[in-house]
Amino acid sequence: MSEHHEAAMSTTETTTKNYLNNKLGIMSWLFTLDHKRIAVMYMIAILVAFLLGGIFAILVRTELVAPGQTITDADTYNRWFTLHGAIMTFMVIIPGIPAVFGNFILPIMLGAKDVAFPKLNLASFYLYVGGALFALLSIGLGGVDTGWTFYTPYSTSTSSAVIPIVLGAFILGFSSIFTGVNFVATIHYLRPPGMTWFKMPLFLWALYATSIIQVLATPVLGITLLLLIIERAAGVGIFDPGLGGDPVLFQHFFWFYSHPAVYIMILPAMGVVSEIVSTFSRKHIFGYKFIAFSSIAIAVLGFLVWGHHMFTSGQSNLGNMIFSALTFTVSIPSAIKVFNWLATMYRGSISLKTPMLFTQSFIFLFGIGGLTGLFLATLATDIHLHDTYFVVAHFHYVMMGSAMIAFFAALFYWWPKISGRMYNETWGIIAAIMNFIGFNATFLVQFIMGSKGMPRRYFDYLPEFHIYHLISTLGSYLLAVSFVVMAVVLIHSLFRGRKAPDNPWGGATFEWQCASPPPTENFASPPPVRDPYDMTWLVYSKSVGGFIPRAGREVGDTP
Repeated sequence: MSEHHEAAMSTTETTTKNYLNNKLGIMSWLFTLDHKRIAVMYMIAILVAFLLGGIFAILVRTELVAPGQTITDADTYNRWFTLHGAIMTFMVIIPGIPAVFGNFILPIMLGAKDVAFPKLNLASFYLYVGGALFALLSIGLGGVDTGWTFYTPYSTSTSSAVIPIVLGAFILGFSSIFTGVNFVATIHYLRPPGMTWFKMPLFLWALYATSIIQVLATPVLGITLLLLIIERAAGVGIFDPGLGGDPVLFQHFFWFYSHPAVYIMILPAMGVVSEIVSTFSRKHIFGYKFIAFSSIAIAVLGFLVWGHHMFTSGQSNLGNMIFSALTFTVSIPSAIKVFNWLATMYRGSISLKTPMLFTQSFIFLFGIGGLTGLFLATLATDIHLHDTYFVVAHFHYVMMGSAMIAFFAALFYWWPKISGRMYNETWGIIAAIMNFIGFNATFLVQFIMGSKGMPRRYFDYLPEFHIYHLISTLGSYLLAVSFVVMAVVLIHSLFRGRKAPDNPWGGATFEWQCASPPPTENFASPPPVRDPYDMTWLVYSKSVGGFIPRAGREVGDTP
């Protein structure tokens, strides 16, 4: 055989081998049971949804940059803000931290090889994808103009594509339930010997409380959306008063889920903040048990306050008073967390790295979001502020300014562990500062125009509100640029970032005691259990570029 022929055969074999490896590589991801790979797939899907929802947000703000029609008509505007709200709520913020960082970090924090039900975990991801595709199908069918809450009776009578997006949210609910069941089982049954409830990291407490809400509250939303589909498809009178139904019943069902869903979004964020504040203050978390129990208290009390969304719906005065009082009560465990974070930072050796800057942003923005919630919980002021831009600003300070900022804090905190690469710290800090300025420029002025009577969801407005909308729109552009900078920083790190040490920040929880990125089974054997916030056994090593056990101590030594 000639050398030329042998070379050609060799090239063909190499090409075939590479093709099969690529194919097998894709299939190994699509059918993986590894919780880390599922988390990465969730991350990609959720960030794509975040991009799409953000595009609709920029379109909405651009339309509102000046009075009158700017770039589109009123009907299209209604579809834009509906899709923005639905995508951000159901596809981004609710699944965000639990699906991505819960999946990746929870088993490693327990020293486990995987979650309790790996196949159920993969099924929950495909339910998420399927639900998202059904919801996005509504775009191709002309969009939806009901608002993300799908309020009846309009949602039962409009000609827009309500059924596909509602069916998508219904399927997404099953994904949420499966994830919650998996996390509860994992925390109960896969904790290593010696890890009692009060030796668990607070991020696990937050995920546990979140999972309880997911399992108990999400079926209510699922049934409600299914009833809405049945009414539209079969003309059965459930919510439509023209058919003998009650539209206020829909509000009760919807908010019985959707207010606990606020805590599905914020509790994991609080868990992230507890981890980052302790690590970057180089101090043991202050008031561990108070923070842990406050997570459970929020989960329980969150089921009792849905009626504060309905002060103007005609419910009884006694009901309004009870819901108002309960809403004030639920603020107490949230305040406990904030006070304990501040106490942890007090006299700490604070390092203002990118994750810590996002965390400081979270505490500031969540403080504003929480305090403005007290205005809306007060009956007299809520009547004036209801359905104004004050509510829009409050909602975004809690959801975007808190839950999503914590998502990015977690992304930058655990990125070295997930990717095995370090990012450019300077540009990460720049992105965090830009994000903080852009967010406040966008939403702080909305409190002012809301208190002056500017209603939300309006396509047009009086000239007196122009300056506020102009500032808000310019702020949204800066906010969008900050997200672009974040994306560039993280993508650049994948190709040009230095190799991450096992423990770049000096965390004491289990995930910082395995390789970066972790191997398939996480640990050859679980590390011995220790206090998750005792960092006295760690010291920074310049040669390693991260933290290592002090001289004479191994990772498993008792300090």
